[in-house]
Amino acid sequence: MDLLLWIIVGFIIIGFVVLASMKKSMERKVALLIENKESMESKQISTKPVVWWIVGVTVWGLVSIFLIVRSFPIYM
Repeated sequence: MDLLLWIIVGFIIIGFVVLASMKKSMERKVALLIENKESMESKQISTKPVVWWIVGVTVWGLVSIFLIVRSFPIYM
């Protein structure tokens, strides 16, 4: 197989494993934020990690789609 194909497959699989492993942690943070939404100012609970996780998932998905579409002319 070509090196480009291995890079694409590796990027998608490693990214999926990382995002899946972080999913439970982000679910707990969102549950904590929802539970304490009225007292967020006093406890200084940050929403930044959840927002950055969503941004990361979106960027990973877009890059994966781009790599797959870009490889069509090469492997078809």
